[in-house]
Parts: sequence; structure tokens; C-alpha cells
Amino acid sequence: MPTEPDMLFPLPGSTVELEDGLALTPKFADGLLAAVATDADSGEVLMLAWMNAEALSRSIATGQAHFFSRSRQRIWKKGEESGNILDIVEMRTDCDQDAIWMRVTLRGQKAACHTGHRTCFYRSIPLGPTAAASPSLAKAAVPQVFVPKP
Repeated sequence: MPTEPDMLFPLPGSTVELEDGLALTPKFADGLLAAVATDADSGEVLMLAWMNAEALSRSIATGQAHFFSRSRQRIWKKGEESGNILDIVEMRTDCDQDAIWMRVTLRGQKAACHTGHRTCFYRSIPLGPTAAASPSLAKAAVPQVFVPKP
């Protein structure tokens, strides 16, 4: 179960305080915030995951991305199994403090996605009337990171 936000962060105040203040008072929805990671150099979107208060706190304290797994119901550090760690260069919150954006550098095989792709967004969705009649996915023009066999 996600950590209660008020245990680690103050509760959000007024709209003015939330949008114009300098206090970090995240607005967790059902205990979670969306967290987007982009490559610090290229700006490429690497992944989107969820943070609860504990994952956000650990990310701030360590400078490495931590998330909350909804399927496993636990905190996980990106790269704890794969070695593909996300070092946070900069972290921002949006105007109403219900989402996090991290500019990161990748360590390890430089694959942000558990599938081995550099980014989790490795498929595109064709647009237009023809595509709408038969929705499907296409491989995006994003290079895949290959993990060499030992």
C-alpha cells in the first residue's frame, strides 16, 4: 500500500501556495504521483512510472530514481535488478504539484525500459482516419539497446 503522504511531506495548502509557493507539498492521488524521466542531454522521454511519498523521499535523498510498483505493491529503485540506474540531474514538479519530471542520466546498459529498449516509448500509434479504422502499433524510430550475452 502506498505510504501516507502527510507522513513525509506537508499537505498541500491553498491553490496560491500550491501554484506559487516554494514549499514542496505534493498532491498524491490515491497515494501516487506520475513521474516522467527524460534523458538529461537529449530530452528524450525515457519512462513514466509512479511514486508514492516514500519513493519521492528516497529519490530526493539519494539522487537516484525510486518508484512505487502498483503490480508488486512495493518501492523499487530503478536498476536494482538490471543495473540500469537513473541518476537524477534535476527534479521538478508541475504547477499543481501532482506530477514529477526528472532529467536523468542512465547507467548500466543505458536501457530505461525493462524490455531492453532505451525508452519505454518504443512504439508509435499511427494517426488519421485509416489508422482509426484499424488501430495498431508501429515500431518507433528509437534505437534499441541490446544487452550482450555473457
